[in-house]
Amino acid sequence: MTIRSRRFGAVLGLLAAGVLLLGAPLRAQEAGIPVGSAAPVVSVEDVDGKRVDLGRWIGKQPVVLEFWATWCSNCEALEPAMKAAHARYGDRVAFVGIAVPMNQSPRRVKAYALRHALPLSLLYDREGAAIDAYQVPATSYVVVVDAAGKVVYTGLGGDQDLVAAIEKALR
Repeated sequence: MTIRSRRFGAVLGLLAAGVLLLGAPLRAQEAGIPVGSAAPVVSVEDVDGKRVDLGRWIGKQPVVLEFWATWCSNCEALEPAMKAAHARYGDRVAFVGIAVPMNQSPRRVKAYALRHALPLSLLYDREGAAIDAYQVPATSYVVVVDAAGKVVYTGLGGDQDLVAAIEKALR
């Protein structure tokens, strides 16, 4: 086992623990990448196995990144707010769903997204590059990045105010 795979295993364990132990949802800036920092540009796969560089969006336009899973109840609770935000801002803001690889496959992620009509560009973080770079504490973690590539919001849970977060990115 390599150091990277052990570290990735530890990150997945923390994700699982974060999902299981969350009593009340965390609010902005309580966990993950610090607000005000530069958004990391890493490469992950899409659900078809093709490499995708987050630089496709970051530094070019505002971006909403959601780290999610098909089995995450908080992610499902956030879906209506995500759909409403996309309907309102989708012409000016990129919406990217980064699926964590724990207990799901790209095929399952793709099927879920189609069934739920998720308005997200679908990525699958098989190697944990984005999870590591964004210091993801659990699923339903949202990072909003402005057009200059700066993190303006982070939040966790199913009841986040995505409109207020996106408005920060558009200023």
